[in-house]
Amino acid sequence: MTNVDKIRVTQDYEKLSDELKEQLKLVYPDGYSQFLIQFMNKEGKKINGLRFETDDKIYLIRMTVSEAEKIISDDDDFDESGSLKEEIKDEYEDKYSDLDYLSDDDDDEDL
Repeated sequence: MTNVDKIRVTQDYEKLSDELKEQLKLVYPDGYSQFLIQFMNKEGKKINGLRFETDDKIYLIRMTVSEAEKIISDDDDFDESGSLKEEIKDEYEDKYSDLDYLSDDDDDEDL
């Protein structure tokens, strides 16, 4: 499925499933705040969000910089410096090893 064909979803972090939150941690193991992008909502208001792409959807997860920092500081899966703990990372990598969109392997040289 190409990016053009994917469903685009804008959602609040709190409303994400636990599975998606865990997958987010693998994609952004050093926190979210430095990866936030600005976009305009339907009313033309500037909103901050975190982009996350799965096989069938592209999510824009609404959060402010301060919310992103609080999420990480309140989450026991992250250490004091805001990085995902190694044992948690290993656990989630094993749990989601079947998901291609979380793979670090780049096969671009085959294209």
